[in-house]
Amino acid sequence: TFAASTIAGKRRALERSLDDIFATTTSCDLARDIQNKFRRARNQLLTFAQWPGMVDATNNACERALRPAVVQRKITNGYRAMWAAQGEADIRTVVDTARLAPGTNPFKIILQTVSA
Repeated sequence: TFAASTIAGKRRALERSLDDIFATTTSCDLARDIQNKFRRARNQLLTFAQWPGMVDATNNACERALRPAVVQRKITNGYRAMWAAQGEADIRTVVDTARLAPGTNPFKIILQTVSA
């Protein structure tokens, strides 16, 4: 972990770098579009530096949470029926939500949900 002053200094350096990127003129329409998108999202880009330790700098946890669904889709070659895809999504939602609480059993949560 870093000291709060170190993180604040690095955040200021990142903000200066963003200022430089946004101030750079370009004749490329694509580059200008990307600059504008980042400019509109600027207040969200450095959230991890505003709340160190509370907000992750990457979306790695989200990517890992999606991985089982992606593997399932690749193994089965997708779903032929929308109801099957929706059912899979519903079950994954219940299981993933149950995993958030320590000591819970996703299977028991599904049984409770179905029995309700």
